[in-house]
Amino acid sequence: MSEREPPQYAVARVQRAIAEDPRTVELGVRVTVRGDQVFLRGDVTCQARRDDLTEVVAELAPELLVRNEIRVVPSGAPEGREELL
Repeated sequence: MSEREPPQYAVARVQRAIAEDPRTVELGVRVTVRGDQVFLRGDVTCQARRDDLTEVVAELAPELLVRNEIRVVPSGAPEGREELL
């Protein structure tokens, strides 16, 4: 990415990279670019996936500081019964 690239182009390039890279394959991550920083937001199921997202973006855009604000939300079978009122 070049310095003169509009933020919306940078966002599109990052989103495409994290959707297509075999380490991540994430479609639900929100990407925002502000100045020299790229923010990643959303939920993933493990810390390794969160770390992979940072790595992929850092490789794609080394001139940007990656701010990974993604939450790790483990997935699994529901625990207990759900009471409907």
